[in-house]
Amino acid sequence: MVAVAGLLIASTQRQADYADWYHHWITAGVGVGIALVLARLSLLRLRPLLIPIYGLTVISLVAVRMIGTTALGAQRWISIGGVHVQPSEFAKLAAILLLAAVLDRHPVERPVDLLRPVGVISLPWVLVFIQPDLGTSLVFGALLLTMLYWSGMPFEWLVLLLSPLITALLAGLFPWGLAAWIPFTLGIAYRSLPWKKVALALVLAVQSAAALVTPWLWANGLQDYQRDRLVLFLDPTKDPLGGGYHLLQSTVGIGSGGLFGTGLLQGQLTKLRFIPEQHTDFIFSALGEELGFVGTILVVVGFALLMGRMLQVAGKARTDFESLVVIGVATMLMFQVVVNIFMTIGLGPVTGIPLPFMSYGRSAMVVNFIALGLCLSVARRARRALIR
Repeated sequence: MVAVAGLLIASTQRQADYADWYHHWITAGVGVGIALVLARLSLLRLRPLLIPIYGLTVISLVAVRMIGTTALGAQRWISIGGVHVQPSEFAKLAAILLLAAVLDRHPVERPVDLLRPVGVISLPWVLVFIQPDLGTSLVFGALLLTMLYWSGMPFEWLVLLLSPLITALLAGLFPWGLAAWIPFTLGIAYRSLPWKKVALALVLAVQSAAALVTPWLWANGLQDYQRDRLVLFLDPTKDPLGGGYHLLQSTVGIGSGGLFGTGLLQGQLTKLRFIPEQHTDFIFSALGEELGFVGTILVVVGFALLMGRMLQVAGKARTDFESLVVIGVATMLMFQVVVNIFMTIGLGPVTGIPLPFMSYGRSAMVVNFIALGLCLSVARRARRALIR
């Protein structure tokens, strides 16, 4: 996938004579080297370093606010020796590691036990959200929910954690749905939480606040372009030359590829750069145009096989900590895959989430390979235990 992505990146930039495709391969080579080294080490050796690693990433996110480099209206990078580093990518991995350690040592058995894991995720989430980077901030939410469930937290509590977001969406899109949704959440709270009366009052207060605050958050909590993306996702033809341009051109590009595509480096929409920044978030549209339906299916199957293998490794891990780390990595990668592909084919709003291993981005590439290296380390230890 990395090799094909390099050729697709070259195709998107042929008219501009950029060398990002070359940098993509070089970065992947460095990432593979790091992954192979990490695969030989025990993940347990990292546990004493988790808090310093987490603290360093938080400091780097704060530094972005003060000395960060701005591009495309967002301040997300720090320039180090001429190389732009995106701290939010490393923050995802640091959050996975520390959250796994916290849930391993302090499993969620009571509602109050949620304070630790929520605190671990909230700090980087807030710092990333205000960059602004809505897409990456969504990844932190997915990590929290998935790792909480894998650690043994009741599914009902997971629904209650997610319920304010669903309430906010219903309040904005289908207000009549609240009449069924809020009683449903109250029923879950009554069945699964202690202190029934207090739990019901608290859940009702949170749901009511989510519904009432939604209009204010829509007007003041999101940037103008973020609101436009959500609105134009429903109907990109409202602004075909502005905010809806990416979605429309992306779907046209994928559709023009047909069954087998036009061939690598032969896509007309890709070569003529009809889609801005196609080598990053919209690389899947170049894949669809040049390799067609068959190419896109092969890539999707490849990601599915990777996900299946990581689930196997998580199930066979020797410790709960290692299992949680693998599940966190699987969630990080697959959430980005699903959101990116849905965005590219018009089934989701534009969020700025890259396609792992294929979208151009040196920080993301290195982090993804580090994450795979950690998973390989867990798999290696599990395999050695079986042999013994």
